[in-house]
Amino acid sequence: QVQLVESGGGLVQAGESLRLSCVASGHTSRTYATGWFRAAPGKEREFVAAISASGTSTRYADSVKGRFTISRDNAKNTVYLRMNSLKPEDTAVYSCAATGRFGGTFSYTYYYDYWGQGTHVTVSS
Repeated sequence: QVQLVESGGGLVQAGESLRLSCVASGHTSRTYATGWFRAAPGKEREFVAAISASGTSTRYADSVKGRFTISRDNAKNTVYLRMNSLKPEDTAVYSCAATGRFGGTFSYTYYYDYWGQGTHVTVSS
């Protein structure tokens, strides 16, 4: 089992930045491909970004490409999501997810085995 805990959310103004963290604990003798997803009020959960277990491959949703950066520090069992130039439409609960699958990055929720509880991000205009 792997437990994931997100942090770093908060209330910011449009144009500002935040960095989210996702810390894994439990069975961390290996690394896991990890993704960030978000769910805005009244909307379905959507893919934001993903990174391979090694960190060599990344993938982004078109809506965040060029503004968000996903990275990882495997020595700290942590995946980050740096969010720049935030917009009100980025307001959502952001959750990280991990999968034991090999093969790169994954943008669909059903690939993921473990999920965190989420952290709230609110961007005011």
